[in-house]
Amino acid sequence: MVIVDTSAWIEYFRNGLPDVVRKVDDCLEHDLAGIGDLIYCEVIQGIRTKSERVQVSSLFLSLPHYDMMGFRMGEKAADNYSLLRAKGITIRKTIDVIIGTFCAENSLDLIHNDRDFDYMAPYLRLKIYKP
Repeated sequence: MVIVDTSAWIEYFRNGLPDVVRKVDDCLEHDLAGIGDLIYCEVIQGIRTKSERVQVSSLFLSLPHYDMMGFRMGEKAADNYSLLRAKGITIRKTIDVIIGTFCAENSLDLIHNDRDFDYMAPYLRLKIYKP
């Protein structure tokens, strides 16, 4: 299973960076794409029209979906944030540390377009999807 981050969905829906779009397409075609509740929230809140929201929500709810946050994951993400800070790495958004931690803890690959995940990867054993 491959979690598609908000940054990758944005590229996909805007037909943006070809490499990211290709990875998302590949995962959708092979039933590998999954969505987390936090990512669902981030993407849906950014959609402006009701019709687009219904369409995107329908797609997302057809994918395997995961509850990414809870007390155990919150504690692990906080530990990981501290670990990264000790290495001189400051992740810009707490939600990204949670997503990265969730993927690493559950051995799920991640598709993204956010350099913070690349900084996290070697320290959290986060696997970045490479087809």
